[in-house]
Amino acid sequence: MCSNRNLFSSFADKVGRRQVFAIGAAATYNILSPTSSTSFAAEAKKGYQAVLDKKDGYTFLYPFGWQEVVIQGQDKVFKDVIEPLESVSVNLVVTSKEDVRDLGSPQEVAEALVRKVLAPSTQKTKIIEASEHQVEGKNYYSFEFVAKAPNFTRHALGVITIGNGKFYTLTTGANERRWEKMKEKLHAVIDSFQVFSV
Repeated sequence: MCSNRNLFSSFADKVGRRQVFAIGAAATYNILSPTSSTSFAAEAKKGYQAVLDKKDGYTFLYPFGWQEVVIQGQDKVFKDVIEPLESVSVNLVVTSKEDVRDLGSPQEVAEALVRKVLAPSTQKTKIIEASEHQVEGKNYYSFEFVAKAPNFTRHALGVITIGNGKFYTLTTGANERRWEKMKEKLHAVIDSFQVFSV
């Protein structure tokens, strides 16, 4: 996954956003906390931990055992310590847009995001599918893609939405060789992601 803030900023500029919203790692430790029950999507589920960010207005699940790591340019990251390509990350970008539909179709937005932000330019990428769904009246785009490097291929899922004046991107994935084993868990992560008003 590409964590270069300039690439994220460049993508943001192309779709009408002006700057990258960055939160210091120390601040995120204070505002993000596991929770066993919320009124949002990330309710307790066997084999998962929940994250509830009350300041930035999002919640999601991640597989039990993944560890939190700090990566510059990411709001929140958890990854498997043994399989480093198994991870989930959340990015936030300030935007004047009010709905993800304002950015284009699911396919167009997924292609631009994967090509410009979520995979290094040296990797060959392919969008497998992109779709739209609603959660409590808010539009979300979900997509599946692969990014091929010389020595590995990452199979990934992403979900994006707009709320609270921010463009939210959650991405998760695994090494292609472990995709069949991990895909159900990774879909649970994507399906749990929800943005709420703050």
